[in-house]
Amino acid sequence: MRIVTYNLRYDAQPDNITVQESLNTLPDPLPAPEYHRKSGEQPWSLRRLRVAEQLLSEGVVIAGFQEALVRQVHDLAELFGGDWDWVGVGRDDGAQAGEYSPIFYKKSEFALRSYDSFWTSHTPFTPSRFPGAGSVRICTTVTLQRRQTGDEFVVLNTHMDERSEAQRRHAASMILARARYEAVTTACPVFVLGDFNSPPTGSDSGAYEISTGARPPVALPADFAAKFAVPADAPPFVLHDLRAHTPRRAVSANHATFTGFTAPNDTRSWSRIDFVFGGGNGGWESTGYKVESALRDDGVLASDHRPVFADVRI
Repeated sequence: MRIVTYNLRYDAQPDNITVQESLNTLPDPLPAPEYHRKSGEQPWSLRRLRVAEQLLSEGVVIAGFQEALVRQVHDLAELFGGDWDWVGVGRDDGAQAGEYSPIFYKKSEFALRSYDSFWTSHTPFTPSRFPGAGSVRICTTVTLQRRQTGDEFVVLNTHMDERSEAQRRHAASMILARARYEAVTTACPVFVLGDFNSPPTGSDSGAYEISTGARPPVALPADFAAKFAVPADAPPFVLHDLRAHTPRRAVSANHATFTGFTAPNDTRSWSRIDFVFGGGNGGWESTGYKVESALRDDGVLASDHRPVFADVRI
């Protein structure tokens, strides 16, 4: 199955253009574009068509998004069509306010078994912000069952803070603990998706290092630790970066996942901060990994991040 994680860039230039109105403006036949006529950030009402076209043409069956406001979630649900469903809540109130970290899945492929959300803060079961963080942060967890085989697996999707290294380390510790709990209690494969705002190396790599076992986790909130406790004799658990666990020939040459809304020759801010991880308990095999460009010939960037695709077998 093909999984994607994609930070959409929130709807920073809102308008009242509906999905159908955007579709109605597409000319027929489609002309050749004026190459790189546009530059910089474009409204979501234009970008959403690019996101849906690319992901649907790639054959994804599970998609974890970040920075999606409620309009963006509903727009993608409309563009993806009736064979898709999604779970998630707005991080600001646990309902519709603020950004979502939703998980979309193809209903003909998977049956929903359970889902929930928690906040990566000191009070994980109520909408809350970690002290010093730039924003409220949330993680969505879903258990899906493959209809064809009956196999179950767990997916977690999150967006860590862009300002606070302490929040990122706290979030990584919580997500690692929750992923381990799922691995131990369900014996199912586990996948973690998201924008970690934490590259694999450097002074801000703490979240990545905690996730992959290179650095010990920080202390968890007591109620979270109690709810997702595992037996003392449970085996150690880490997350595996699928880029490093895919045959070399099946890994794309594209590396950076954050590019900003910059010209292709301006790479000063580019970095790799968006990931697909597989749980250390196994039960999965990664057969392909690629980072695809969000840029199209007319100069429109669908997002300031690139989508990250992983082909996995469970």
